[in-house]
Amino acid sequence: MNEWQQMPWLGIAVAGGAGLLIGLERERRKRQPGHVAFAGVRTFTLAALAGAIAQAIGQPWMVVAGALLLGALITVAYIRSSVVDNGATTELALFVTYMIGVAAIAQPMLAAGVSVAVTALLASRTRLHAFANEVLSPDELRDGLILAASALIVLPLAPSTPLDWLGGLDLRQVWSVVVLLLAIQAGGHVALRVLGPRHGLAISGFASGFITSTGTIAAYGLRARQSPAQLDACAAGALLSCLSTFLQLGVLIVALHPPALAETLPMLAAGLLAVVAASLPGLLHGSSTPAGPAPRRRAFSLPGTVGFAMLLAGVTLATRWLDTALGAEASLVAIAIAGFADVHAASASALSLASSSGGAMPQLQLMLLLAISTNTASKLVASLAGGRRYALRVMPGLLLSAGAAWAASLATGGV
Repeated sequence: MNEWQQMPWLGIAVAGGAGLLIGLERERRKRQPGHVAFAGVRTFTLAALAGAIAQAIGQPWMVVAGALLLGALITVAYIRSSVVDNGATTELALFVTYMIGVAAIAQPMLAAGVSVAVTALLASRTRLHAFANEVLSPDELRDGLILAASALIVLPLAPSTPLDWLGGLDLRQVWSVVVLLLAIQAGGHVALRVLGPRHGLAISGFASGFITSTGTIAAYGLRARQSPAQLDACAAGALLSCLSTFLQLGVLIVALHPPALAETLPMLAAGLLAVVAASLPGLLHGSSTPAGPAPRRRAFSLPGTVGFAMLLAGVTLATRWLDTALGAEASLVAIAIAGFADVHAASASALSLASSSGGAMPQLQLMLLLAISTNTASKLVASLAGGRRYALRVMPGLLLSAGAAWAASLATGGV
């Protein structure tokens, strides 16, 4: 017998408080003009206490009997009030309150939290209805369902083991890329709707860069295809995702091999400054766009996202084949190849190697620069997802940041 079961009075007190809290909200709702409801603060409190007492006695049949009795009362009340009120929120809330009372005996903290959540949900009726009917468009609702199905249905069902007949490709990993790209595009869409074209895409791009800069560039390219008027803002957000790349690389250096920070700092700073300089034109041009509600468009492009994920899968297979063909005899080549897929994974391998073997600093910087360069090549390919105009705005910034990193390293004797 656990501690909560030894103190049933605590659960009863929580049940009473939960019923009182939900009942107060329903009482206020009941007093509004044109609303008919059979239950108020006293009914909800008594229902919660009934569930708690039935559970505290320790006879399961009493809990079932109480639920059946309450269900019958709710059915009668709904039939009597359905002529003037077609909603069933109060009736369902009363049954949920009874179940909260039952749960309060064994899990009082859970019951208290659920009661607060239920009350907040009931009190948000007007805002939720306005959001569903006035803010959320049918296309956005459809895209939200697609994203949820992709993450919660397709992803768990995808095979998680490498398939030999696909060259050792992990389908779950491939679909994870699809979900990630869809989520990035949806995040950019939400930021655009909330903050407007001036700031939404830039902030979302910077944040998404910590997950995958290459994917962010592709996702924003797909958005630029959908919304040509947002081309400059999308390009600026894509370049700002590279800012996150250099910041995260600095964090990896501090975490895995701190002595390398002093020598690699000029390289990182040069790359950061180059990214900021390259993104300024898009930010300044985008700031001339009047602030206001963004136009309602699709949250993401599913065909374009799946196509780009398949392209990445092909690149991964080619990289794996090259790595197997070359073997482990050249660490520089291996790091460069790994950079095509992920600059941070490749850099982490180089930093771990330097930390464990005390590798020479020039060799370490060369490894990092090779990883940055090959990853920049992947980003250049990703920028093609947005078409020629988008690529022409993003490619110079990518080349400038990689070139600045190489120039700073060469100037300081790091390479």
